[in-house]
Amino acid sequence: MSLVANLTGTDSETRKRTLLGIGSFLLPLLVWCLVSYVPFIWHPKVEVTVPGGVDYFQTGMLVDKSQFDDETAYAKEQHLALPAGKPANPIYLPAPHEVAQAFYTGFAKQPAQKDAPWLHESLWHSIQIIFWGFLISSIIGVPLGILAGTYSTFARLSEPFIEYFRYLPAPAFGALAVAILGIYDGPKIAIIVIGTLFQQVLIIANTTRKLEATIIEAARTLGTRNLKLLTKVVVPGILPDLYRDQRILLGWAWTYLIVAELIGTSSGITFYITQQARYQHFDNVYAAIMIIGIIGFGTDLILARFGRRLFPWDRAQDRR
Repeated sequence: MSLVANLTGTDSETRKRTLLGIGSFLLPLLVWCLVSYVPFIWHPKVEVTVPGGVDYFQTGMLVDKSQFDDETAYAKEQHLALPAGKPANPIYLPAPHEVAQAFYTGFAKQPAQKDAPWLHESLWHSIQIIFWGFLISSIIGVPLGILAGTYSTFARLSEPFIEYFRYLPAPAFGALAVAILGIYDGPKIAIIVIGTLFQQVLIIANTTRKLEATIIEAARTLGTRNLKLLTKVVVPGILPDLYRDQRILLGWAWTYLIVAELIGTSSGITFYITQQARYQHFDNVYAAIMIIGIIGFGTDLILARFGRRLFPWDRAQDRR
């Protein structure tokens, strides 16, 4: 009976968590819809539908309400054809349906600008930058973090410098990275590495220190030393937390992407966003920004599910 009650409670908690998760996305979407579709909430512009007798008005043009009212009053005084318009948001705030349409056109239709990259091409290039940057950072940072968390001497030797270096902004090394690595993908990957490596070492070192000291002491009492201590005791003991740390740090890598891709030659999703913004295609800009979040969030969900399979004994994995 108690087992059935526990299963029912677990199912109820899962449904509640799922509904709250969906609601966290629906609430901002609702606000966006209200701002976009309800005229009296926030429509500071007027979209001209009929230019009338105003020479510079064009159909589809956005003007301030005060400007539209002044031109309408002037046209009335001069007995000209009156312009007509409807409330509208600024051009940089497209409606949800326009962004949704931009998702489709970004993948299905060739860009209007000559030689401009497709959205999927830009996105794939950025994913490769993230992959190589985070891989290099992990290859260096994970071992250093474990060593610093296990051996106090190594921590005292390395962490003061790492603590200092992590406050230095990664983009500040952009010019130096271009001078050393060229103008293509090298400096972009380097910025991802610099932006995540030092944080990675400190976080993993802190995670390693949380391993119960009695476990390490017991292993040392039984004669476990050096590399065997790390591979047989420390790493297996922190593996679930280490996996979770890497998920978080991967999100940090994505936050450095836009800055990294501005260094050297413009490329990737950043180049796509800047090109679309230059031509005031803000629906495409929003679509590109949102797809970064979708890929990042989707990747995290996949990794979380994978983590529950890898570490079924770790209850912390079930809280997501």
